[in-house]
Amino acid sequence: MLKEQAKQAIADLVARFAEQIDSYKHGDYNETQTRRDFIDPFFKALGWDVDNQNAYAEAYREVIHEDKIKIGSATKAPDYSFRLAGGKRLFFVEAKKPSVAVKDDIQPAYQVRRYGWSAKMPISIITDFEEFSVYDCTKRPHPGDKASVARVKYLTYNEYSNEFDFLWDTFSKERVLKGSFDKFVQSDTQKKGTTTVDKEFLLSLDSWRTDLAVNLSKNNQQLDEDELNFAVQQTIDRIIFLRIAEDRNIEPYGSLKDAVKQGDFYKNLYHLFTRADEKYNSGLFDLQKDKISRQLAIENKTLKKIIHELYYPESPYEFSVLSVEILGSAYEQFLGKTIHVEAGKRAKIEEKPEVRKAGGVYYTPQYIVDYIVQNTVGKMIEGKSPKEIEKIKIVDPACGSGSFLIGAYQYLLDYHKDYYTKSGVKTGKKESPLTPEGMLTASEKKRILLNNIFGVDIDTNAVEVTKLSLLLKCMEGESKNSIEQQYKLWNERVLPTLDDNIKSGNSLIDIDYYDTQLDFGFERKIKPFNWQKAFPKVFDNSHSRGELAPASRGGNPSENKSGFDIIIGNPPYGFMIPKEQIAYFDLKYIHQDYQKDLYLLFLERYEHILRINGLLGVIISNTWLQSIKLKKIRKYLANHFTWQRILLLPNKVFKAVVDTHVIVLERGIPSKSSTFEVELWVDKMPQSSHFMEQYQLDNTGGVINVNSNASSMLLYNKILGCSKPLSDFCSVFNGVKPFEKGKGKPPQTKKTMEEKPFVQEGTKPGPDWKPLLRGSLINRYITKWDNNYWILYGEWLAAPRDPAIFNEDEMIFVRQTGDSIVATYIAGGFIARDNLHIIISKKLNTKLILGIINSALMDFVYGVINPEKGEALAQVKKQHVEVLPIKGDLMNSNNSHCGEILKNVEALLQLNKEKQSATLQTKTEQIQTRIDYHEDKINQAVYQLYGLTDEEIKIIEDAVKK
Repeated sequence: MLKEQAKQAIADLVARFAEQIDSYKHGDYNETQTRRDFIDPFFKALGWDVDNQNAYAEAYREVIHEDKIKIGSATKAPDYSFRLAGGKRLFFVEAKKPSVAVKDDIQPAYQVRRYGWSAKMPISIITDFEEFSVYDCTKRPHPGDKASVARVKYLTYNEYSNEFDFLWDTFSKERVLKGSFDKFVQSDTQKKGTTTVDKEFLLSLDSWRTDLAVNLSKNNQQLDEDELNFAVQQTIDRIIFLRIAEDRNIEPYGSLKDAVKQGDFYKNLYHLFTRADEKYNSGLFDLQKDKISRQLAIENKTLKKIIHELYYPESPYEFSVLSVEILGSAYEQFLGKTIHVEAGKRAKIEEKPEVRKAGGVYYTPQYIVDYIVQNTVGKMIEGKSPKEIEKIKIVDPACGSGSFLIGAYQYLLDYHKDYYTKSGVKTGKKESPLTPEGMLTASEKKRILLNNIFGVDIDTNAVEVTKLSLLLKCMEGESKNSIEQQYKLWNERVLPTLDDNIKSGNSLIDIDYYDTQLDFGFERKIKPFNWQKAFPKVFDNSHSRGELAPASRGGNPSENKSGFDIIIGNPPYGFMIPKEQIAYFDLKYIHQDYQKDLYLLFLERYEHILRINGLLGVIISNTWLQSIKLKKIRKYLANHFTWQRILLLPNKVFKAVVDTHVIVLERGIPSKSSTFEVELWVDKMPQSSHFMEQYQLDNTGGVINVNSNASSMLLYNKILGCSKPLSDFCSVFNGVKPFEKGKGKPPQTKKTMEEKPFVQEGTKPGPDWKPLLRGSLINRYITKWDNNYWILYGEWLAAPRDPAIFNEDEMIFVRQTGDSIVATYIAGGFIARDNLHIIISKKLNTKLILGIINSALMDFVYGVINPEKGEALAQVKKQHVEVLPIKGDLMNSNNSHCGEILKNVEALLQLNKEKQSATLQTKTEQIQTRIDYHEDKINQAVYQLYGLTDEEIKIIEDAVKK
């Protein structure tokens, strides 16, 4: 319908309802009648295919009707689920009969909010046609909440005409497809203080783990730390799996609750696990391999508490709509902690050391997972038949809770479903890949999972969570009937075992680690892993062993024709590499620079497990592109992969300080003129992205600044070509670090750190104290020191540096914290703190160097070489100062441009002193005008010195303005 037609149709429904409102509000007029007479026509008028008149397969219906199943006091399944093409849910609608007081009744409001919150949908609706309530589902529901809590819109039927624009703009199919629903959601939900279901579920997981760990440790003192972690993880995973199966109507509702009513509760649960093993054939319930669970003793009260918190009304979770992706988000955080057994066999939950150092666990948002999967898996399988796709092997070498593998698996499921539907395959027979409803059969889902999806993680618990997530995904859409049909009629167990697909081990360290390892005490933590032996069907022995051999052994991954077809993921990052592994990495990873980072090691590792023409798609830190210290890895990747695209993410995807981007590469030597696309996203939505121009790949390992356009990079390279690094002419030092526990002579203590006895503000404490400068006390061409900041210099400082540095007659101090180069001239006698860098020139005039590095040209250069420029916590590091490009012509004292720069630097040093002491505003403004004049004169002289054209000068000045 057109908008005016829809408005009239709803007006007719309103008139009809008003005419016989008393009879409709009578208790005999039930919910089914309400839905057929009013609610269905209401949403039809808004353009929704409520009755599936387009005759789509069930998998593609716009509106899903789910019959209510009464189980005890709980009501299962939302009445309507409105979806976009492809099955993405938008909102739920709960239908009531008009005799229900929608505005005030607590139970329906809690019910619909519980559905929406568990499904992580922003809003949902309750209506009996007489009333229409819209709820913000981002706020956790509580059984005692009033019906008004989280309600963002309430209408009665006689307001539908006046409020029709709102109804049409927000909920009509036409407007939903144009984004108006999203705008409403963003404006009326996502308020501060909301708790998402994944965060809340994490709190529940932590609580259950703590309770189980304490109880298991107390009652099973034979368990070591690893066994205790295993027992807790397996018990929680098995309970959650069965609870989800209950809410999906695959297992009898309340089975777990019945198990904690009488007798030994754990024995009752173990009996359920045994039955599940027979039925599902999943490694999760493999009690033959699991030698620990049978002997466990867990107190009844602990299990009863956990089980009851999984059921209505204590549980806010509706597991029938709680997606695997949401579970994965919670589990990723869960995996960042471990159980530690203290003296006396007391269990304690604590963050893993590597997680603590990294500042937490950062789960990859679903939109990033989807983007990487679409640009790797999507590209490779496009146009292929299921038979061809069967051969494609996808791996995440650091899979964590399995978010990328789940994303890849879902993409494959959707593709196969679409392929079979369009091909017109017959449904319903055992050999058919589709059910009568047009969904993939369990057998087909298992086949895809086992053929295509692989993963590795060093954390055994992460491997188990990935398996659990994939098995739950495999079981999505199954019913009690389909399970029984497989299990009883076709004698087929429901789920596959994933032991051959998802494995625990160290993706970076091969078993040749043992060649020189005499002390095997660290073996348990290091977990050496051989890819070829772990995945023999993936690695063809006739072509490659799939191992990482050093260059000295003739290892050449370019010759490897076997391996995985696609690598996806979010590799770990950070410098937390144990000492016992450094020597191994130094030998085996030959394209690393001075400081190894885990993600950089993975970037080198990928080539050895990826087949030629295979695709790589990962989200990583952006530091490697512009860091002047990471030339080797850039050169390596530029010469071993064809770069397809980089996705820039201007807003931090993770809460960590580091910025990230997505790279998509194809294994294979690129052409000399290779280019790649740079894509920029705004508001984290692909529909708001735009492509920047093609970027020319530099295969020499030079800085790659994808934020700069081609003309900027050409100019940058021109400047480098006519210059030498500042370190060729000057020495650059870090300032003094006064305090650090354990450093200095004698070693500093906690008391030293608190009292800070070596640095004082105010009047000079004594004759041995020296003037001290910190970053905030300098600006361009000026210091703000006023005889009020002092240091007692000596070997008791944490890092005193060479005292000869501070005896120089002339120095330049450069501020470390800032978004540009900020430097001033120091005539000697000052000590610099560690948030300053010190430049000492032996060959060139110090004030000449100062003018050049404070110029607009150098600010432009700094923007290219520092990936942090523009960030709140950006830092000018020592290596940035050392590589600033200085013209060799400065050695010629007769150079007219140099004379112009020197003259204006002298003027600026004097003018900034005058401005600092000026008291009248008019005087200050007059001096500032002169300062701007001399700054501009220096810029013009520097442009001439470096031989820039008018067009190139404009590029610099435009960049500096930004």
